[in-house]
Amino acid sequence: MSDGLINENEMARYVRKALKEYFKDLDGEEPCCEMYDMVMNCVEKPLLEMVLEQVGGNQTRAAEMLGINRNTLRKKMLEHGIA
Repeated sequence: MSDGLINENEMARYVRKALKEYFKDLDGEEPCCEMYDMVMNCVEKPLLEMVLEQVGGNQTRAAEMLGINRNTLRKKMLEHGIA
């Protein structure tokens, strides 16, 4: 890892590990909700928080870094309760 960054493969390993544990904990039961939405919500909030922290709260720069529109960023921040 250079400069403390996590490469995409390493992030994918974290997601796979978390999902394996999730399914193990379910012990054959059905998931409580739609998996896609559950995972995206779990990943999206910390992603937004960390990018905003990295750019000192500058929403324009955060949106650029994320590759999304600033209004989309604001909408997602509201959805996740990020001030």
